[in-house]
Amino acid sequence: MRRFRTTTQNPQRTHRSAWSAVSVLIVAAIAASACGKSGPPLPPLVKLPVAPGELVAERRGETVDIHFVVPAANTDGTRPANIQRVEVYAITGAPATMPDAQLLKRGVKVASVDVKAPKDPDAAADPDDPSDEIELPEGTGLDQGVVARVSETLSPAAMAPVDLTKDPDTRKSRDAAASADRVLLAPSPEALSRVYAGVGIATNGRKGIVSKRVVVPLTPPPPALFQKSMSSTEKAITLTWTPVTAAGMVQAPASDGVLPATPIGIDVPTLAYNVYDVSPREPAADAAPPRAPFATKLTDKPLADPMFEDTRMTWGARRCYTVRVVETVRGLPIESDPAPAACDTLKDTFPPAVPKGLQTVAGEGTINLIWEPNAEPDLAGYVVLRGATATALAPVTPAPIVDSRFTDTVAPGSRFFYAVEAVDKAGNVSAASPAVPETAR
Repeated sequence: MRRFRTTTQNPQRTHRSAWSAVSVLIVAAIAASACGKSGPPLPPLVKLPVAPGELVAERRGETVDIHFVVPAANTDGTRPANIQRVEVYAITGAPATMPDAQLLKRGVKVASVDVKAPKDPDAAADPDDPSDEIELPEGTGLDQGVVARVSETLSPAAMAPVDLTKDPDTRKSRDAAASADRVLLAPSPEALSRVYAGVGIATNGRKGIVSKRVVVPLTPPPPALFQKSMSSTEKAITLTWTPVTAAGMVQAPASDGVLPATPIGIDVPTLAYNVYDVSPREPAADAAPPRAPFATKLTDKPLADPMFEDTRMTWGARRCYTVRVVETVRGLPIESDPAPAACDTLKDTFPPAVPKGLQTVAGEGTINLIWEPNAEPDLAGYVVLRGATATALAPVTPAPIVDSRFTDTVAPGSRFFYAVEAVDKAGNVSAASPAVPETAR
């Protein structure tokens, strides 16, 4: 007779096992459906250029000169920048709280500078990639990373404040600022100013990051100079001029018999001077007509004293200078129109120094001379003088010699006096060195 084993199962354990199996099937089904189905494509990341760098706007008379560094990278650090041009905007009389978007919307585009653009903006190199892996931008515009220069002439429209009455956002900011001011004593009226900013435009037309803002005053410029003089020495060109006085001064500057004053409640402008080199540039290599003068600022910061020295001495060069008065009110500078240029051609009329340390050594039928060499960079050489007396000297060398040594062949027992002159490349001759006697053996 067969025996059969019977077993009994725990109902709770059986229930848990069933739910575990169902859970595994659900997870597998989700994974299978995820592997076989793709979601909607994500839009590509649009690369935008960084802000134009080092934006500077300087007012000179009725012109505002603007320069900035063209962006060479994107906001994510990749290179080259996805940019095709840089636009410069300006707005007059806007509050400092105006957002960048409103500045570009309400402002006036005063300049647009084309920039070389990448052929494929998405092929930009990462910041750590070597430079030789970067695809160079193409086009006829400026290179990325260079300094661009533009200017704006201040027309009557540019001098007029922008009308913000139809802009609710800007009007609220302005009214809030005005309400805050009313709780204080009445401040002095703010001088009208014009704000400049630049922005890079990507190849798809989108705007990049807006640059920092720079403020230019719109008050009348200071008076220009008209009297100045120019002189030169062997080492420097000296330019001097008659100082000017700020218009509206309530008291003359401190001087003999006039004590210094400290005005209260008003902003007294300060005056200084910038010097510019406006010399004609050399003709182009293709024999084109000479290019127009280009103003190069020679002063790192405005000068307080009416004098400037230029140590760039190049004989034969034509040098022209002009000076602009710089008036600063509340930290904002404005330059005058340029003074009439002072020009001169640098001529070397300065002889070299007298040779020093002449010594003589007698030999058999010879007299050897040696002296300290001169340090002038334009030295051409030396002329050796000889004579029977110290006052009757004549050249022994028919042309200047380069070496600071010389051997004179004479009859044994001859006695002569010797001296040396220095000659530069312009033909200037120094005075003779003290005469030294010597007798040959």
